Amino acid sequence: MSSIAFPRRRLAVAKTTSLPHPVTHPEGFGRANWRACPASRRLNRICAIRRTRIFASMDTAGLDPAVSNGQATPLGASKLGEGVNFALFSEHGTSVTLCVRLGTEGPVKEIVLDPQKNRTGNVWHICLENIPLSGVLYGYHVDGPRDKNSRFDKNTLLLDPYAKYVEGRRIFADKTQKLAPHWGTFDFTLSEFDWEGDEARTRVPEKDLVIYEMSVRGFTKDQSSGVAEGVRGSYLGFIDKIPHLVELGVTAVELLPIFEYDELEFQRRPNPRDHMVNAWGYSTINFFSPMSRFASNGGGPIAASLELKQMVKALHKAGIEVLLDVVYNHTNEGGNCADPYVTCFRGVDNAVYYMMDANGYMNFSGCGNTLNCNHPVVTEFILDSLKHWYGRVSIIMRSASGFRVTEYHIDGFRFDLASVLCRGTNGAPLANPPLIRAICKDEVLSKCKLIAEPWDCGGLYLVGAFPNWDRWAEWNGKYRDDLRRFVKGDCGMKRTLATRLSGSADLYNKNQRKPYHGINFIVAHDGFTLYDLVAYNMKHNDANGERGQDGSNDNFSWNCGVEGETGDQAVNGLRARQMKNLHVALMFSQGTPMMIMGDEYAHTKYGNNNTYGHDTSLNEFLWTQLQKKKDHFAFFSKVIKFRLKHPLLARSEFLSNSDVTWHETQWDNPDSRFLAFTLHEGKLGGGDLYMAFNAHTYAVNAALPRPPGGKRWLRLIDTHFAHPEDFCEEGVGGLQERYSVVPFSCIVLIAKS
Repeated sequence: MSSIAFPRRRLAVAKTTSLPHPVTHPEGFGRANWRACPASRRLNRICAIRRTRIFASMDTAGLDPAVSNGQATPLGASKLGEGVNFALFSEHGTSVTLCVRLGTEGPVKEIVLDPQKNRTGNVWHICLENIPLSGVLYGYHVDGPRDKNSRFDKNTLLLDPYAKYVEGRRIFADKTQKLAPHWGTFDFTLSEFDWEGDEARTRVPEKDLVIYEMSVRGFTKDQSSGVAEGVRGSYLGFIDKIPHLVELGVTAVELLPIFEYDELEFQRRPNPRDHMVNAWGYSTINFFSPMSRFASNGGGPIAASLELKQMVKALHKAGIEVLLDVVYNHTNEGGNCADPYVTCFRGVDNAVYYMMDANGYMNFSGCGNTLNCNHPVVTEFILDSLKHWYGRVSIIMRSASGFRVTEYHIDGFRFDLASVLCRGTNGAPLANPPLIRAICKDEVLSKCKLIAEPWDCGGLYLVGAFPNWDRWAEWNGKYRDDLRRFVKGDCGMKRTLATRLSGSADLYNKNQRKPYHGINFIVAHDGFTLYDLVAYNMKHNDANGERGQDGSNDNFSWNCGVEGETGDQAVNGLRARQMKNLHVALMFSQGTPMMIMGDEYAHTKYGNNNTYGHDTSLNEFLWTQLQKKKDHFAFFSKVIKFRLKHPLLARSEFLSNSDVTWHETQWDNPDSRFLAFTLHEGKLGGGDLYMAFNAHTYAVNAALPRPPGGKRWLRLIDTHFAHPEDFCEEGVGGLQERYSVVPFSCIVLIAKS
């Protein structure tokens, strides 16, 4: 049997700060939002009532557990008979203490594990009976050797790496709770979530993806969203605005990180960034738990999990898939510093979880540390995490660690700085990384969509060369740069533009890869918005506290003659035209297009191209602006929907010579900034498409090719025109043999009978 030690005082963290009480709201969610999504609102109300009862019963009942040895699998907290089993991997740890806490104010009880009875291999385990099956908070103290690769501290409370829920502060950016500890928790009394047959739904084919990169919190946080105050910025608030995504026409959302993270990490001690709040979430604390402060009304981690499932189910019912931006390249714990932020991995087994060398932490992430992704234990950890988010109820299997697949019905993942995942334990690049291969070959993940950001901060640039097993797609950074350069009028870009519009065959036409394995994008969260790309020549990042040294300097932007906001109608007209040019190019390219939240109404961040630390309108969807920019939105939506219905724009195979005719004699002229071509319908149907892009400062009187027999050219798009003439779905006839393509504009013609 293990010894049970009752400390004479609370842990230091519990003594100096306490968890907030569960938030209950007699008025519920507000009448308007209750009507808008009654099932999810009732679910949260039930959770709040049930949670209050749990904590009340624990505070009066106390804790008197019966202790047994437990078992090594699965890792984390799991139900074992009538008790709860706790299992923690720590190869180099020499002592482990389980800390459990009842309620939000109760004392911490420590249970010291006996290495002779409570350790199997490198896994420490124990089972507690006679404890509640929900509402218990738990963590660990781990001690071990003091050497160059270890960071053990027996006095630090550590979060279980496999915790499925994390309890901390309940309200986002609540500074009164900024030092609140992070505890694992569980609820084995929950009934199975009703997915209503979601697992049988038809998936969106990769060729039909139109990705919308966005923030859960930012989507409804602004008051203009019309969402009730306690629900703004939450998973439930998101549900209220799904109709907007449907109207826009996107088929997948790519969510900025929603794993548990500490948004107040910059404010733990005085520093130049201590005014900032982590709004993006690229600083993971735990890889299994949804961000708890995205629950509505301060509902906490269990409510967050249920509400996230409601959100995913609602998106699927709307025909929209859910991709998660995942950060397996580093954690929140920082690097070589005198006062590190230790919450989990560093204290559990630093030498296993992080890449280390003679100088300490290797830093290929740019954030101080790098996860040791191709260490066998960390590889299995990442696989378990992915399956936890992706899992389906029809899957009944266990991973090698014994971790049972659970479910969030996520459709795929975008891997931040994915080149880190291609490095060995010594940091050297690997041609066949075990982790990447394991993800590709895993039976559970066999139909999961996989997207790599194929570079890292150590210079491992793998665009077009990411190890892929014919499954992985990639953010095409070359597409972004080349499209920006042509549209703003750089010379020598014509041939490159043709290659990018055709699906970047130079990068992806290898083995069994397809055009859709290239994720085409012009802007993303970390950079200029589409509007700022045409309104600023220079970044304006002074508000970030890094003396303007953060953010990319290579933006390939053009302000159209004036830096920033202006009342000059000619400049603003040119900017509007350039945004439309970029959007048409993106949606009419072969490959998978991705746009970002807010570009449909020309959102601006006023030239700040690295707004990770601003929980403000810079990162929020401004619904009043959407109302003001209805014409802009209408154009963007029509272009997206046309892409989805025309068979020539989302091909499964690369273009052949018979699929396209280039109307070009100036390929080798670096001063030529005009490109025209025709996509032929062949057996696909839909009608030939003629496209022309003019980045000259003068009009080009282009000779139109002869339309197919029995058909005529109709004007579909001319970005020179204002709404609604800029996009005419039925087509405008009466075209002559030549068409004047005005400066900085593009046209699309369609052949019809």
